[in-house]
Amino acid sequence: MVLAAVTPGKEGKMDKLEQAREMFAKDRFATEQTGAVVEEVAPNHAKCSMKITDQHRNAYGSVMGGAIYTLADFAFAVASNFDHEKACVSINGNAVFLSASRGSVLYAEADLLKDGKNNCFYEVNVYDDLDRLIAVVSFTGAHIDAR
Repeated sequence: MVLAAVTPGKEGKMDKLEQAREMFAKDRFATEQTGAVVEEVAPNHAKCSMKITDQHRNAYGSVMGGAIYTLADFAFAVASNFDHEKACVSINGNAVFLSASRGSVLYAEADLLKDGKNNCFYEVNVYDDLDRLIAVVSFTGAHIDAR
């Protein structure tokens, strides 16, 4: 798998990572409200991060499930939409929360498991900077003509 690197583009052209970051900056809830950042892009793959702040915590001090799900959904959106001819929207998402994070950063890695004419299936593993698996989120997406 070839991942996009954080390097300046040649001759004024943006590299794939810069293009993905620019495109998905429009996902303002994920990027502005939760601080999600695209870290890597490759065909049918994305890695995104989110620095944990007090705004991500629930009443018990743990990271809110909704914040974890948002990061996973953002990674799915990047993996299933960047560099694809058709747009993809989620039609189902299932999260299994496995552990509370003790770290300061969450990462979500989305990978395509199955692609079809109309639908696709991705798995997103969410883990923290201490390599603790926090959640596994599966998404079924629908390919749509929206571009």
